[in-house]
Amino acid sequence: MVFKVTRTQHVLAVDDFDAEVAYFVEELGFTEYNRVDGWSFLHLGDFWLMVGDCRGEKPARETGNHSWFAYVNCEGIDELYSRYRARRVLIKEPIADKPWGMREFLVETPEGHRIKFGQALH
Repeated sequence: MVFKVTRTQHVLAVDDFDAEVAYFVEELGFTEYNRVDGWSFLHLGDFWLMVGDCRGEKPARETGNHSWFAYVNCEGIDELYSRYRARRVLIKEPIADKPWGMREFLVETPEGHRIKFGQALH
């Protein structure tokens, strides 16, 4: 069998498990499809995520640039951006066309994890 990546899944450690999972579901639009032993398993389309209950750990916002954890290539970025603005999601960088051929914006969770969404300019 030839090696093949079939899916990536990001893993986040969070201090306030219930609040962070609720934020991903209610504000960012993720679906929680399983929860077991301090782990929440979520997805937003093909963006897969595991959130772990790690109380007492340093929050992402205190790790500087290490709080970046995902770049999500997507379609329909303007619709997503509008939805997030209406939900008052913390947008750290507004949507903009970049010279490297992407239309991007950056969001941050309450604990400081940063996610950049980007769509290729055609």
